[in-house]
Amino acid sequence: MGSANLKKVGLKVTLPRLKVLEILEKEGEDHHLTAEDVYKILIEQGEEVGLATVYRVLTQFEQAGIVRRLNFENNISVFELDTGDNHDHLVCVKTGKVREFVDPVIEERIQEISKEKGFDLASHSLVIYGTYHGDD
Repeated sequence: MGSANLKKVGLKVTLPRLKVLEILEKEGEDHHLTAEDVYKILIEQGEEVGLATVYRVLTQFEQAGIVRRLNFENNISVFELDTGDNHDHLVCVKTGKVREFVDPVIEERIQEISKEKGFDLASHSLVIYGTYHGDD
Protein backbone atom coordinates (compact mmCIF):
# COMPACT_ATOMS: atom_id res chain seq x y z
CA MET A 1 0.00 0.00 0.00
CA GLY A 2 2.70 2.48 0.99
CA SER A 3 2.81 6.09 2.09
CA ALA A 4 0.99 7.51 -0.95
CA ASN A 5 -2.04 5.39 -0.21
CA LEU A 6 -2.01 6.33 3.46
CA LYS A 7 -2.25 9.95 2.38
CA LYS A 8 -5.00 9.06 -0.08
CA VAL A 9 -7.21 7.73 2.75
CA GLY A 10 -6.51 10.83 4.83
CA LEU A 11 -3.88 9.47 7.21
CA LYS A 12 -0.64 11.25 7.93
CA VAL A 13 2.38 9.12 7.10
CA THR A 14 4.14 8.19 10.34
CA LEU A 15 6.75 5.57 11.10
CA PRO A 16 4.41 3.50 13.33
CA ARG A 17 1.73 3.46 10.62
CA LEU A 18 4.23 2.41 7.96
CA LYS A 19 5.68 -0.32 10.19
CA VAL A 20 2.26 -1.75 11.11
CA LEU A 21 1.19 -1.69 7.47
CA GLU A 22 4.39 -3.45 6.43
CA ILE A 23 3.80 -6.18 9.00
CA LEU A 24 0.22 -6.70 7.87
CA GLU A 25 1.37 -6.97 4.27
CA LYS A 26 4.33 -9.29 4.80
CA GLU A 27 4.47 -10.98 8.19
CA GLY A 28 1.03 -12.39 8.91
CA GLU A 29 0.16 -16.03 8.40
CA ASP A 30 -2.65 -15.55 5.90
CA HIS A 31 -2.51 -11.92 7.09
CA HIS A 32 -4.64 -12.46 10.21
CA LEU A 33 -2.91 -10.89 13.18
CA THR A 34 -3.95 -9.69 16.61
CA ALA A 35 -2.71 -6.33 17.87
CA GLU A 36 -0.45 -8.28 20.22
CA ASP A 37 1.01 -10.23 17.27
CA VAL A 38 1.85 -6.98 15.50
CA TYR A 39 3.36 -5.57 18.69
CA LYS A 40 5.55 -8.66 19.23
CA ILE A 41 6.85 -8.48 15.66
CA LEU A 42 7.68 -4.79 16.10
CA ILE A 43 9.59 -5.54 19.31
CA GLU A 44 11.48 -8.39 17.58
CA GLN A 45 12.43 -5.92 14.83
CA GLY A 46 13.83 -3.53 17.44
CA GLU A 47 11.10 -0.93 17.01
CA GLU A 48 10.15 1.19 20.00
CA VAL A 49 6.39 1.28 19.59
CA GLY A 50 3.95 0.75 22.42
CA LEU A 51 1.02 -1.65 22.39
CA ALA A 52 -1.39 1.28 22.76
CA THR A 53 0.08 2.81 19.59
CA VAL A 54 -0.45 -0.46 17.73
CA TYR A 55 -4.10 -0.57 18.83
CA ARG A 56 -4.57 3.08 17.83
CA VAL A 57 -2.99 2.54 14.39
CA LEU A 58 -5.09 -0.57 13.73
CA THR A 59 -8.27 1.29 14.74
CA GLN A 60 -7.34 4.18 12.43
CA PHE A 61 -6.67 1.70 9.61
CA GLU A 62 -10.04 0.07 10.24
CA GLN A 63 -11.85 3.43 10.12
CA ALA A 64 -10.01 4.31 6.90
CA GLY A 65 -10.96 1.01 5.27
CA ILE A 66 -7.40 -0.34 5.12
CA VAL A 67 -8.03 -3.29 7.44
CA ARG A 68 -10.98 -5.35 8.59
CA ARG A 69 -11.38 -6.37 12.21
CA LEU A 70 -12.70 -9.90 12.59
CA ASN A 71 -14.20 -11.00 15.89
CA PHE A 72 -14.49 -14.73 16.29
CA GLU A 73 -16.03 -16.77 19.10
CA ASN A 74 -12.77 -16.89 21.04
CA ASN A 75 -13.26 -13.17 21.80
CA ILE A 76 -10.01 -12.28 20.09
CA SER A 77 -9.97 -9.67 17.37
CA VAL A 78 -7.73 -10.30 14.40
CA PHE A 79 -6.97 -7.85 11.65
CA GLU A 80 -6.55 -8.46 7.94
CA LEU A 81 -5.90 -6.13 5.05
CA ASP A 82 -9.15 -5.15 3.35
CA THR A 83 -8.40 -6.20 -0.20
CA GLY A 84 -12.00 -5.83 -1.31
CA ASP A 85 -12.34 -9.51 -2.12
CA ASN A 86 -15.01 -11.75 -0.68
CA HIS A 87 -13.71 -14.70 1.28
CA ASP A 88 -14.74 -16.77 4.26
CA HIS A 89 -12.82 -18.13 7.23
CA LEU A 90 -11.94 -21.37 8.99
CA VAL A 91 -10.93 -20.95 12.65
CA CYS A 92 -9.13 -23.56 14.76
CA VAL A 93 -10.83 -23.76 18.16
CA LYS A 94 -7.59 -24.98 19.81
CA THR A 95 -4.96 -22.62 18.39
CA GLY A 96 -6.97 -19.71 17.00
CA LYS A 97 -5.33 -20.22 13.59
CA VAL A 98 -7.37 -18.56 10.84
CA ARG A 99 -7.42 -19.72 7.23
CA GLU A 100 -9.22 -18.05 4.34
CA PHE A 101 -11.13 -19.80 1.60
CA VAL A 102 -13.30 -18.98 -1.38
CA ASP A 103 -15.85 -21.45 -2.70
CA PRO A 104 -17.88 -20.46 -5.77
CA VAL A 105 -20.60 -23.01 -4.94
CA ILE A 106 -21.11 -21.51 -1.47
CA GLU A 107 -21.09 -17.98 -2.91
CA GLU A 108 -23.71 -18.94 -5.50
CA ARG A 109 -25.89 -20.63 -2.88
CA ILE A 110 -25.75 -17.57 -0.61
CA GLN A 111 -26.93 -15.45 -3.53
CA GLU A 112 -29.78 -17.90 -4.20
CA ILE A 113 -30.86 -18.02 -0.56
CA SER A 114 -30.85 -14.23 -0.33
CA LYS A 115 -32.99 -13.96 -3.44
CA GLU A 116 -35.40 -16.70 -2.24
CA LYS A 117 -35.89 -14.88 1.06
CA GLY A 118 -36.40 -11.49 -0.59
CA PHE A 119 -33.04 -9.95 0.35
CA ASP A 120 -30.73 -7.81 -1.71
CA LEU A 121 -27.42 -9.16 -0.43
CA ALA A 122 -25.08 -6.43 0.80
CA SER A 123 -22.46 -8.68 2.37
CA HIS A 124 -22.06 -11.90 4.27
CA SER A 125 -19.72 -13.57 6.70
CA LEU A 126 -19.18 -17.29 6.99
CA VAL A 127 -16.97 -18.68 9.73
CA ILE A 128 -16.38 -22.40 10.19
CA TYR A 129 -14.96 -23.59 13.51
CA GLY A 130 -13.01 -26.81 13.89
CA THR A 131 -9.63 -28.27 14.72
CA TYR A 132 -6.77 -27.65 12.31
CA HIS A 133 -4.65 -30.70 11.43
CA GLY A 134 -2.43 -29.15 8.75
CA ASP A 135 1.32 -29.33 8.41
CA ASP A 136 2.13 -25.69 9.19
